[in-house]
Amino acid sequence: MSACCVPVAQSPTHSVMPLSTASPLSRNRPSTAARVLLLQIRDAADPMRSQEVRCFQEALGLASGQLTTFDLTGRTVLKQDRLKHVRFVVIGGSGNYSVAEGGPWWNTAAESLQRLADSDVPVFASCWGFQAIARVLGGEVRTDLSRAEVGTISVRLTDAARQDPVFSALPDSFPVQAGHQDVVHRLPDAAVRLAGSELVRNQAMKITDRPIYGTQFHPELTRSALIERIRAYPQYIERIAGIPFDEFVTRCRDTPESASLLQRFAARYAS
Repeated sequence: MSACCVPVAQSPTHSVMPLSTASPLSRNRPSTAARVLLLQIRDAADPMRSQEVRCFQEALGLASGQLTTFDLTGRTVLKQDRLKHVRFVVIGGSGNYSVAEGGPWWNTAAESLQRLADSDVPVFASCWGFQAIARVLGGEVRTDLSRAEVGTISVRLTDAARQDPVFSALPDSFPVQAGHQDVVHRLPDAAVRLAGSELVRNQAMKITDRPIYGTQFHPELTRSALIERIRAYPQYIERIAGIPFDEFVTRCRDTPESASLLQRFAARYAS
């Protein structure tokens, strides 16, 4: 298991249709109607690729056509014209791609993320996205099963989060949805740590001189979406959580405070 999130079961017959007016063949073409861009690092046969689109769209309250996607697994580097009509960018999780391990896809993906970081476009990155943008900006990411988390966990805000316009309205501690075995071991020098959990110190960050946020957890996932994402591979619940899938489901909780993060980020940066 090498990815930020538990790997997905591959389904070669599955076809993905993004929740927009664009066809799958136009995933990397700009759309003047789009207001939010989702960067994805998921294989074409990954059944969670379309689910991730749906989760971000619902979490942000977007209408069909307001969210478009860009594929970081390909050979195409993100160009400025993809950001021209975008209010902000979100980066999601992964199925089979590890920031810590890298691979032949990493250099192109990293160049795209560096271009994004150097632009003025606001960014909210979750799970794999958090790890990837942290590494690109000088942080360190490691694969560490002793710090792997899956399911609903609790995170606690730092003192710095109390001064942050996106995080400050949250309670000191609140539940979130998580699923990863790579961790940001060291944040970029320009990052401010905003939250941590019992196992993972770096659960959230803000880059001080840029409108870039990142969370190790998934604010875009509801309880039902997390269970849907995990259902295809219950063996990993037993490996990481050490419990059967049915018991895992009973321990999952709603995470309304976490879900509100994307709404507050959008309210501040979407204008």
